[in-house]
Amino acid sequence: MIAAWILLYFCCHGIAHWAVGRLLGIRFAFYLVGGTGNPTGYPPGLRWLFEHLPFFGVQTEKTSMQKAAPIRKAIMWSAGVTSSAVVPTLGALYARSARVPGSRLFLIFALLWAIGALSSNWRSQTGDYSKARRALRAS
Repeated sequence: MIAAWILLYFCCHGIAHWAVGRLLGIRFAFYLVGGTGNPTGYPPGLRWLFEHLPFFGVQTEKTSMQKAAPIRKAIMWSAGVTSSAVVPTLGALYARSARVPGSRLFLIFALLWAIGALSSNWRSQTGDYSKARRALRAS
């Protein structure tokens, strides 16, 4: 259960950017595996760890982003962090519904982690929600 949650957390962010971006006509230049692009969103004790853990990531194609409508950019940027909160929490909820031992406490942890992730990203100047807000203001 814990391993599945960690894999969901590390992989869904970049995949959501890519999937939603492609649906909206945004192209990507390359894919990568590397640390978080927003280390300040994590508490100091976890910051170094999350800078070095293998997150799946994507890099948008510059001309594609320049041509994309502001609302499309904002949706693509918002998809990553939103999925990082929703997908792992749904995984924990599924573990709870399957009556996995310890899943009740883990679901509480997953919910608190999701709230913290959304909250810290919302307040961050470099997070995806900030990028989405800047895209909308550019319109």
